[in-house]
Amino acid sequence: MDALAVILGGPEQLAVQRLPLTPAADTDAVVAVSWSGISTGTERLLWSGRMPPFPGMGYPLVPGYESVGTVVEADAGGSVRVGQTVYVPGARCFGAVKGLFGGAASHLVAPAARLVPVDPALGADACLLALAATAHRALGGLKPGATPLIVGHGVLGRLLARLTLAAGAEPTVWETDPVRAAGDHAYPVLSPGTDPRRDYAVITDVSGHAAGLDDLIARLAPGGEIVLAGFYEAPLSFAFPPAFMREARIRISAEFRAEDTAAVTRLIDSGRLSLDGLITHRVPATQAQDAYRTAFADPACLKMILDWRDAA
Repeated sequence: MDALAVILGGPEQLAVQRLPLTPAADTDAVVAVSWSGISTGTERLLWSGRMPPFPGMGYPLVPGYESVGTVVEADAGGSVRVGQTVYVPGARCFGAVKGLFGGAASHLVAPAARLVPVDPALGADACLLALAATAHRALGGLKPGATPLIVGHGVLGRLLARLTLAAGAEPTVWETDPVRAAGDHAYPVLSPGTDPRRDYAVITDVSGHAAGLDDLIARLAPGGEIVLAGFYEAPLSFAFPPAFMREARIRISAEFRAEDTAAVTRLIDSGRLSLDGLITHRVPATQAQDAYRTAFADPACLKMILDWRDAA
């Protein structure tokens, strides 16, 4: 069995071509992918060649970890069933071609235990499950009534703001790009220079910019916490005295876990977390080369989705 897949042969060297799939083991399932998302964090770094050393890194590779499709071959243990709609958080099923994170293909072979059943009615919106779970991981133990700051108003920042509201807290969001700051939201979206506050107990950065730690520390309340929830290509540093004076805490929010996925799935199913309006662009997977450029260069593109349904 083979699959049509996005292959990064090197920085800015992208093609869509067929690759043989590793045969499925008894514990694996085969998924016919309907949609996959393009990450503007890790995939941008892979595309540009600026990805820091990371397990599985190297070219050629199949990127992507935001895939949704239908099970066409189930595992022997019955973890999933044929015809079920599932979210696939990437795969390593392309032989000598690396899978980092291996989800941008028409068919995937993956351990059935890693697949997450999703409501078919979500359609392509189910590709946002990983980002929602990542935002939930960053949220931590936020209490009702809190007034945290979120830095960045891309998809991750918007999901974090929506989860913050669902937790009974009242977020403020910083965004410097006027295109991404525009629109009506249930929370204020401000340019940093127009925000007078310097008493935030929690500041969560989802921008991925490594140079702004000193500015964020200056906005902390004593004993406040900065949460780093982006993916940073450059070393992070900060001036020690201001952080010392505030007794600041810095927390790194790493990869989401199964409990985060379960939590956001419950919120989505109950209607407390909406995924509406976050996918702005959809193109056939065969046009992936143009799609990647748009996803990384157009600030109006919050989330680009590749449609694989007619590409197999």
